[in-house]
Amino acid sequence: MKSVLAALLAWTACASAIAAHGADLLEVYKQAQGADAVYASARATWTATQEKLPQARSGLLPSISLSGSTQYNDREVTFRDPTVPGNSARFNSNALNLSLSQPLYRRQNTVAVAQSRTQVDQADAVLAQAAQDLITRVAQAYVDVLLSRDNVAFAGAQKTAIAEQLQQAKISFQVGTATITDTHEAQARFDLATSQEIAAKSDLDVKQRALELLIGKNTPVLAPLSARLQLVPPEPAVLDKWVEEARSANPQVRAAEQGLTLAQQEVVRNRGAHYPTLDAFAGVTRNASGVGTLGGPGTDINNRNIGLQLAVPIYQGGLVTSRVREAAASEEKARQDVESARRGVELQARQNYLGVTSGIAQVRALEAALTSSQSALDSTRLGREVGVRTQVDVLNAQQQLFSARRDLAQAKYNYIMSTLRLKAAVGRLTEADVVAVNAWLERGK
Repeated sequence: MKSVLAALLAWTACASAIAAHGADLLEVYKQAQGADAVYASARATWTATQEKLPQARSGLLPSISLSGSTQYNDREVTFRDPTVPGNSARFNSNALNLSLSQPLYRRQNTVAVAQSRTQVDQADAVLAQAAQDLITRVAQAYVDVLLSRDNVAFAGAQKTAIAEQLQQAKISFQVGTATITDTHEAQARFDLATSQEIAAKSDLDVKQRALELLIGKNTPVLAPLSARLQLVPPEPAVLDKWVEEARSANPQVRAAEQGLTLAQQEVVRNRGAHYPTLDAFAGVTRNASGVGTLGGPGTDINNRNIGLQLAVPIYQGGLVTSRVREAAASEEKARQDVESARRGVELQARQNYLGVTSGIAQVRALEAALTSSQSALDSTRLGREVGVRTQVDVLNAQQQLFSARRDLAQAKYNYIMSTLRLKAAVGRLTEADVVAVNAWLERGK
């Protein structure tokens, strides 16, 4: 028993040392904001999408172009009438043209502007989803490392405790107070604990590598969970309200809804190809030639024009009609995507709401189970000393105690993640929630 307490006290001292200089969740989250490739990609996509609006607006604004040319001419003129002498000339020709075009009515361009605004709104929702996703991914990776680290500590403490029982079993066998079966049972449990410790250390290494993918550097020493963890039930404590909010406010749903709006606008835009277009145009042209026609004197021609151009589409081989049908099918797909997104977030809200409420009950039950398991181990040890319990009973009681410790740690981490994911399901997960969870760590303020 003393060795078990020593192992657990050593783990507590290690956790305190970690808390003194370890990185907490908020620090790791800040690092991930600047290093995570997935979130950086989402930000870049959002920045690129912002350019859709000025690009679409350009279709409603005037277009001005200036062009010029110069060429050297070597011309020789020969007449078919032999009585008319021919001539030759070498000269330059220059041209300068300034033109302006202003769309007056283009149905497709007007709809394109509305579509670009929808795309910008959709990009905002997608970026918000990416920001929430970053928080949950960082938190999950963080608690995965903590749980794996706990498992290593639990496995080591269990191995130490079983080693003590193995030593006692060998001594008891030597003095004739126990059978060889007790020694073999303790040896088997010790070997199993050794293998579990190796597996726990391997899992810890994998979890640390997963966190490194988010922060772009080696995993720092992480601050552990403290006794300040508060089991707070969802507010409001009504499942249907969370589900309703998730169906309307979740960023994934909002992005899908904007996708439906965009698809509907695409139908209108393609139908706009049936409409006539009207443009105003104006231009100034200057042409200069060193030699006139048939060798006459050079010319300078200035031309100015202004007018309207009307184009009425009549038949384009069925292209426009086909594109309208295609856009209509895409609209139906987008409508189904919205429904799928709503159903998905509804399930997420239900799962995580129940994860929070059941997690609170599970943590409290496991805390009671831990106390009971400790009492059971103490009683079993005492029973073994007086001869009413066997070595196997002690080993089983130890196994139950460490299983309760492991399950309690897992339940606490599951509660934390369910709390964050419930906020994410309704689109309310922010850095403030990271700060709140951070207060439950040893370095939390």
